[in-house]
Parts: sequence; structure tokens; C-alpha cells
Amino acid sequence: MKLNPTEVKQTLSQFQAEVLADNHPAVAQLNNLFGEHTFFLDGGGLKVLEPAGEPEMETRTGEVVSLADWSDATLTSLKPHEPEMTGVVVVLDSTKH
Repeated sequence: MKLNPTEVKQTLSQFQAEVLADNHPAVAQLNNLFGEHTFFLDGGGLKVLEPAGEPEMETRTGEVVSLADWSDATLTSLKPHEPEMTGVVVVLDSTKH
């Protein structure tokens, strides 16, 4: 999922990570590898959000998905792996009022 600034703020209030800015040099390569997303880095590696729940639900949510793990102790190199659902669900907004 590509998130807007409000959704990024909501995500970071519920999930401890750093967002990679769209102008970060790695984002173009990450988009080529994983598709158009907002990318997050945490102590475990590279994460994105994927839609969670049913479209008719009142609240829009996303589940954190792990795409790559840190491959070194200095957290400077990532090793991609098959996407893994983390079970962490972020509430993005209420779509119905």
C-alpha cells in the first residue's frame, strides 16, 4: 500500500519504525522489487502495509508485512525473503460515518 502523510502518521503512532522518504535513494529499487509501497524500517528489517479486513468494514486497516531482514549487526544491509505477515494490524481511518 502506498500511504498518504496522514496514514503514515497513524501507522507510526501504532508501529515503532521509521518511514523511508519517497526521495530516499533506495525507494526506486524497492519499488522495482516489491511494487509501489510506503516502506518502513524497524529493528527487524523492511516492512510494508497490506490491506487487512473486509472492504465493507467501517474502519480501514493494514497488516504489517515483513519483506527483508537485517543481514548484519549494524543494520546496514537487508536480505529479502518471501513476504511474511507479522500479525500486527494498524488502524488507518474510519471510512464510514
